[in-house]
Amino acid sequence: MRYGLIGEKLGHSFSKIIHEQLADYTYELIPLEKTAVDDFLSRKEFRAINVTIPYKETVLPYLDEIEENAAKIGAINTIVNDNGHLKGYNTDYLGFQYMLRCHNIDVSGKKVLILGHGGASKAIQAAVAAMGASEIYFVYYKSNPETISYETAQSEHADAAVIINATPVGMFPAADVTPIDLAPFTKLEAVVDAIYNPLRPRLIVEAQQKGITAVGGLEMLVAQAKFAVEIFLDTTLSDEKINEIHQNLMIERSNLVLVGMSGSGKTTIGKAVAKLLHKTFVDTDEEILSRIQMPISDYFAQYGEKAFRDLEAEIISSLSVQNGLVIATGGGAVLREENIRRLKQNGRILWLKRDISSLETGNGRPLAPDAQAAAKLYETRLPIYQKTAETVVENDASVDEIAEKAAAAFTKLLRS
Repeated sequence: MRYGLIGEKLGHSFSKIIHEQLADYTYELIPLEKTAVDDFLSRKEFRAINVTIPYKETVLPYLDEIEENAAKIGAINTIVNDNGHLKGYNTDYLGFQYMLRCHNIDVSGKKVLILGHGGASKAIQAAVAAMGASEIYFVYYKSNPETISYETAQSEHADAAVIINATPVGMFPAADVTPIDLAPFTKLEAVVDAIYNPLRPRLIVEAQQKGITAVGGLEMLVAQAKFAVEIFLDTTLSDEKINEIHQNLMIERSNLVLVGMSGSGKTTIGKAVAKLLHKTFVDTDEEILSRIQMPISDYFAQYGEKAFRDLEAEIISSLSVQNGLVIATGGGAVLREENIRRLKQNGRILWLKRDISSLETGNGRPLAPDAQAAAKLYETRLPIYQKTAETVVENDASVDEIAEKAAAAFTKLLRS
């Protein structure tokens, strides 16, 4: 093996995809139990490797040399084997700084809270210190002389300008949790999360809903990989490669989520746009039908709307952690905020808007049996669609035309 990544759990790592776009080599994912790390590093059967959770500090004693900046950080994510001489580097530091600069997140003179106290948090601390942060606090759930508690962070540092999550809290598969409540932090200018699966962790979605600049960790992952490749191959790559790979990954992995009134054409347009984007189409109502084995109108009549919404939320939760989908939602999916929050974690929300006079009614739609009922429902839901949508497409032309508009709007969102 020449190049690869070691860590404890690598099943959902994007590193292989990224490295093999950056360089002409095969990049292997090598999950290691803690008991296997010593043997792997002692055998030195690699040219260069990256290191991820939880071994960024574990590898230190095995190194013959540590680059000066990495030594100050005390954590390693890149190791080069030069004829048995192992030298360690830290490119997380450079990747994190790149991400902040790209999103105009200025930490100079600001109070910064870093959640976590592992290898990633140490690299982030060094990065923001070098960028001029005036106060930096590690927030940790265990008692530690170098950290503060989450309670102290909320009670004594609610004026923090930037919060950075360097913990795995909120990572797939436990994606519906957040490491900290943002409500007490009324001075926040930016929230950053090193997690990239989901693409927008819950912490990032909640920050964006508050109008705060918020960024997930995929861009940092690509950037640190670019800097690692430069070390691996003793070469220089354009930073433009970071942007190119990041955008392509976002377009490939993100879901397109269609919301809108029942009868607005979400299923028809969704199938067409899925073909254009080379994604898998899923209809939440169809998923529900496969579960209940009866018409939705009959299910409403027998069990009530709440039971239907509960089942809908369960299906949305399971779909929201997947990637590369076009998801057509039921007209009432937006009624529960947790549905939208979950769908935004790996998706972008497109409101497929259709004139009220063109909406289909009846045909088993329990809340829109006729045009009058649909008009009343539309009036109630209109502000919710307006608030929820990240982009809007009018369904006022042919299927092919609207599908192309939807695909373009989705791509534009992810390239902005």
